[in-house]
Amino acid sequence: MDDKTQTELEAAVYRRLVEHLRSRTDVQNIDMMNLAGFCRNCLSNWMKDAADAKGIPMSKDQSREIVYGEPFEQWKAKHQKETSPDKKAAFEKVSVAHKH
Repeated sequence: MDDKTQTELEAAVYRRLVEHLRSRTDVQNIDMMNLAGFCRNCLSNWMKDAADAKGIPMSKDQSREIVYGEPFEQWKAKHQKETSPDKKAAFEKVSVAHKH
């Protein structure tokens, strides 16, 4: 497979992942972090890192809107739920190993 085709396939997979996460607003970021070590915010940070590496101006708010499909504060108000103490404790354990 040539590099261009691989890049196109990788981009398609990324878009599908983002669309999947947008449709699964029931899945909280802390649950993703606790299970997989990354979340929507990580994806948006990685997007910003990639833009920075290419010298493309992008704010944190812009990268989050790309991933969330709307301004983060708007998504958060509609979908983010209060986190249980158990989930917070689990996050503290995994966050030491997975800096994002």
